[in-house]
Amino acid sequence: MISLQTINPINDSILEEIGFAWHTDSDESKYVADELVIVSDHEAEAYYECVNELYDMYATAAQHVIDNNLFFELGIPFNLIEAIKKSWDNDVHWHLYGRFDLAGGIDGKPIKLIEFNADTPTSLFETAILQWAILKHNNMDEERQFNNIYEAFSENFRRLVTLFDDPSEFEKHYDGWKILFSSVSGNTEEEQTVRLLQQMAIDAGFETGFEPLGGVKFDEEGIYDSNNIPYEYWFKLFPWEDIAIDENELAVLLTTIMNNQKAIILNPAYTLLFQSKGMLKILCDLFPESPYLLKTSYEPLQGLQCVEKRMFGREGSNVKILDASGNVLEANDGPYGNFKPIYQEYVEFPKDIKGNSYQAGVFFAYEACGLGFRRGGKILNNMSKFVGHVLR
Repeated sequence: MISLQTINPINDSILEEIGFAWHTDSDESKYVADELVIVSDHEAEAYYECVNELYDMYATAAQHVIDNNLFFELGIPFNLIEAIKKSWDNDVHWHLYGRFDLAGGIDGKPIKLIEFNADTPTSLFETAILQWAILKHNNMDEERQFNNIYEAFSENFRRLVTLFDDPSEFEKHYDGWKILFSSVSGNTEEEQTVRLLQQMAIDAGFETGFEPLGGVKFDEEGIYDSNNIPYEYWFKLFPWEDIAIDENELAVLLTTIMNNQKAIILNPAYTLLFQSKGMLKILCDLFPESPYLLKTSYEPLQGLQCVEKRMFGREGSNVKILDASGNVLEANDGPYGNFKPIYQEYVEFPKDIKGNSYQAGVFFAYEACGLGFRRGGKILNNMSKFVGHVLR
């Protein structure tokens, strides 16, 4: 059973002042819990070490996929394979950030990898900014969190220029390169997330711009905003798999832009490998002794309760929980049914006294840098709540 501390929630009007407008869900319930998960320093350190090791494992697995041409097994669209290889082979295509979703870790049970949201992870604003603000609002020590996301992200922006060298050397190498930030028009949550990333880049020392996705212009010579200003970097909060499936011409053009070395796209195309849940099977093949992995297969696990997911499903859509005989115990519909399935051994999430399940999310930007939780039922969906934490 996990431990919780009740807090005084921040007023909606104040949340909106700091840019957090998605505080109330469609059923009029509050999206942010008025409680904090109590986490020990030892537990936080375990999350940190786990995520750093998992990222190294993913990097090894990605090389294995490329070397053995396993793109089909991972459901990778053919029109992005060249871009994936190109971005993987050149370090300038730097992975900016991702989020690992984990079970266990706060209930005396071992940490287990659920999946890696490597390309367009959500809950950045609430993990980086909001849960820190909650501590401050409740006159608690703001330092008592595993949360240095803002600083880590700013440092990782500098590594776009310095790469593996000391990011403090940024000014010596920076030559006025600009980053264009883009999100879908009309989605407040996504735009505010991108605006936060833009501010991190500004603090890192970059010149930046913002342009809704519909206003960005492309040709073989580069990427431009609506005023035809070219940018050396383009950050898009839009999944690579959606580009491949819905925007085939753009997928081909972005590959050409990369080949011509006219712009660098963030997150890079190879994060689509990490994003595919098929990598969970590859990880199990390569690291069968890892304590962090759950048994995963492309076929239902015989004699084991398991979870059926789709390669590129999101927010609990198209997820089924199957018993050891393959009978469906619980299921969510969704739009991802055309993607290939994978089957992952079922594991119980930590629970509170009311029976709510808690999934840890740990952000990664060169290293693990911030922890937050989602609360909901057995299958966490887009009605799940965000729960902050405090170190005790």
